[in-house]
Amino acid sequence: MKCLDKILLCIMITIWSCKQEPVSHSFFIAGPQFTGIIGEQGEKVWDSGKPGARDGYVLSNGHILVCWADEVKEYDKDKKEVFNFKPQGESIELGTAVRLDNGNTLITESGAIPRLIEVDPNGVVQVSVPLQPETDNKHMQTRMARKLQNGNYLVPHLLAFVVHEYSPSGEIIKSFRTDIPEIGIRDSSNWPFTAIRLANGNTLVSLTHGNKIVEFDKDGAVVWRLSNQELDTPAFQDPCGLQRLPNGNTVVASYGAKDSVKLFEINGSNEIVWRFDDFNVHEFQILTTNGVPLAGIPLK
Repeated sequence: MKCLDKILLCIMITIWSCKQEPVSHSFFIAGPQFTGIIGEQGEKVWDSGKPGARDGYVLSNGHILVCWADEVKEYDKDKKEVFNFKPQGESIELGTAVRLDNGNTLITESGAIPRLIEVDPNGVVQVSVPLQPETDNKHMQTRMARKLQNGNYLVPHLLAFVVHEYSPSGEIIKSFRTDIPEIGIRDSSNWPFTAIRLANGNTLVSLTHGNKIVEFDKDGAVVWRLSNQELDTPAFQDPCGLQRLPNGNTVVASYGAKDSVKLFEINGSNEIVWRFDDFNVHEFQILTTNGVPLAGIPLK
């Protein structure tokens, strides 16, 4: 009987494994070749018509917010432009566009006066937060800034090897250094690109030229890291965009990939469970998994 039980158990496990549906995502891409939405079958669902975007989101009302270096636009479901913002000064480079709960849009302006701004629906600047990027190179001053629930802002500074948490007045409240021995000193080129505050209070960061991602606790100590050394198939090639899914998996954009994986999902066992190989991806947003929209995102 014991032998028969083992056989039956093996059969049940095999049947259960076969029933597991392959992972399929639809997602928004902000990338050099294509900026728009890709469906779960790999088809183009929506095309902005203007490649080269830096950041962007599908909003809870179904509108699409996109940031290019020279402007931010919002489109409704019929692709009608309903919001537009362009910088007022010269030699300003935009890098972030996030719709906030109060209806304002968070935008980064890099240049002679690097800052975060919150712009109202009429394009009027309501909040201005000075930044301290430690370089005059506007393209390298900062990347994907995000506003936190506590009202502060999380901002990566590439060449400073640090993610700063700023107060609304521009004061540095906390710093997460990416040139520490645990993940490699400055020779490792751990330039921070995207920083996300997780629900548990940790901070997840992609490190572009360092080809890794790292998770810090609230005190800046490394609690998890992942690089090509831990993967069966090397997939980190200039990781930029980053997203932690509700199931605990992490999706990473390998912006520098050429003929290999451009976007991939990794599980807790360091296994790649989904990948996208077509267009290069700067930033992204996973919208659905096997037909089910992520919380707060409309299916259509």
